[in-house]
Amino acid sequence: MKLGQKIHGWLSDRYDIGVVEELVEQQAHKPLPPHVGFWHTFGSLSLFLFISQVVTGIFLMVYYRPTTQSAFESVRFIVTKANFGWLIRGLHAWGATLMILCVLIHMMRTYFMGSFKKPREMTWVLGVFIFGCTVTFGFTGYLLPWNQLSYWATVVGTEIAGVIPFAGDYIKLLMRGGDGVTGETLARFYVLHVVVLPWVLTGLITLHLFLMRVQGLATLERVGEEKPITKERGIPFFPHHILKEGVVFSLLVAGLFTLIVFWPPELGEKCDPLTTPEGIKPEWYFISTYQLLKYFPKLFGVLVSLVPPLLLLAWPFLDRTPERHPKRRKVAVAIGIAGLALALVFGVIGHVSESSMTIWGKHYHFDLYGLPHAAAPPGK
Repeated sequence: MKLGQKIHGWLSDRYDIGVVEELVEQQAHKPLPPHVGFWHTFGSLSLFLFISQVVTGIFLMVYYRPTTQSAFESVRFIVTKANFGWLIRGLHAWGATLMILCVLIHMMRTYFMGSFKKPREMTWVLGVFIFGCTVTFGFTGYLLPWNQLSYWATVVGTEIAGVIPFAGDYIKLLMRGGDGVTGETLARFYVLHVVVLPWVLTGLITLHLFLMRVQGLATLERVGEEKPITKERGIPFFPHHILKEGVVFSLLVAGLFTLIVFWPPELGEKCDPLTTPEGIKPEWYFISTYQLLKYFPKLFGVLVSLVPPLLLLAWPFLDRTPERHPKRRKVAVAIGIAGLALALVFGVIGHVSESSMTIWGKHYHFDLYGLPHAAAPPGK
């Protein structure tokens, strides 16, 4: 008798595993809507990257020390002396970026295909909270190396939070643990990053997956007119969709290792609270909002920046038309494209602002608002 059969027999004598086997069999061969393709793989990729972040984060915790005296040195030890430390940190740093990107693409697919509509409104709301929790992960983890860029970016980020009406000062004090960004701030961000947020995100993902598996994937048919997905009409989850996910998963892993080898995450210089470096900017997923805030007074700018996330939360209850297909939702699709275009434009402007570059042989300096000004070449 094979080992697998012995284990199965041992478990069968003690537990009713037939119920579990039946559930797994049902879910594995559950037919999916015929339009399901590669765009539907980014949810699974996000889940894989979250698990990778947890595993690599645990490895990093072995050597990381969350104090102002030891944080920078402990990260430097990880990437220079610990066995495969450079690889683990690379997987963690680039994995965070790719996880945010995958969640964002997953939300875009859900929006443009109308998958958030009745009866899946709460699945979408949970997804918005998952995205918010994911970028908060990035924000809290950004400070942990305690280098110049992470320190001053955190100073800017917490200052913005302090502008929120009524509760801003309390939020800033709660985030910093004092008047400035200190070791107390580092400790609080560390606790959020390795204890609070993982559990919160695990709970949100569990609920999201539960609702998704119970309700199934949305078709492109009108709300209330969905036809049952039969085996003849749909495609099986296994092996058809699993093979698609395997292809995209392989490309993701290849791309992740390529980024780690050719563009390893830099450690930079150790934090110096007395020296402010030029051109401090947040990570790419915050840079659009950061640039937008420059064009408005602080209070009004913060209120404007709150519109997109609030609109995302409320969107399933605002877009109440029964149509799901993008071709029959021209207004909603136009709004989505306009939002993405604005985010991209503000992101590019934020990237080039407060920097200098040579374009077609002429040297330019881009000011705070991203406007170019002719400047003398470097060294003159």
